[in-house]
Amino acid sequence: MTNFIPIFPLGIIVFPGENLNLHIFEPRYKQLITECYEQKKPFGIPVVVQKELKELGTLVEVKEIKKVYDDGKMDITTKGVKVFRVLELIKEIPEKLYSGAIVAYPDDADDGKREMMQQVVKGIKELHRLLQVSKDFKKPEDELKAFDVAHHMGLNIEEEYELLGLFREAQRQEYLKRHLGKVIPLLAEMENLKDKVKLNGHFRNLESFDFDL
Repeated sequence: MTNFIPIFPLGIIVFPGENLNLHIFEPRYKQLITECYEQKKPFGIPVVVQKELKELGTLVEVKEIKKVYDDGKMDITTKGVKVFRVLELIKEIPEKLYSGAIVAYPDDADDGKREMMQQVVKGIKELHRLLQVSKDFKKPEDELKAFDVAHHMGLNIEEEYELLGLFREAQRQEYLKRHLGKVIPLLAEMENLKDKVKLNGHFRNLESFDFDL
């Protein structure tokens, strides 16, 4: 299926199912959001990486306009719906300030494995322990999928874009598992190094060793 959607390019990754708060201040996007909210239609957030507009993005819906300021700026809440691929960019639309695109929606196979996801969640918890951070998944663990936890792993935008381009849940789970397999040993070694550095120059209580002479 293909269709036309208004677009709001941003240098972030929005995953399907993700709630995203946005502050809207440019006139073209104030127009876009107002129309989408009133007409109950979604818009697209194509990904921008290093000032390059990528072909993949996420269709989002406006859930609520939380606040409208005196100058027309607004705070809104949105939710990711599904991934799209840009087929054609429409830079100018008659009587509109914003741009649009003809997009297609790749089929997505929900073929993930619960055991694999449990391993991923366990790895994320270990990652957070090493980083001494606390995060709330906002979902029961047995309902979590790859997109639900991807922002909790410290992926850079290029890695998140790679994940966005995987259209099988099993592939996404494997991608996250491999990432954790790389970063956790590095962090664990850094933690050991930090402990060693802390000991350097401090008085240490060491047991003596008796030689049997």
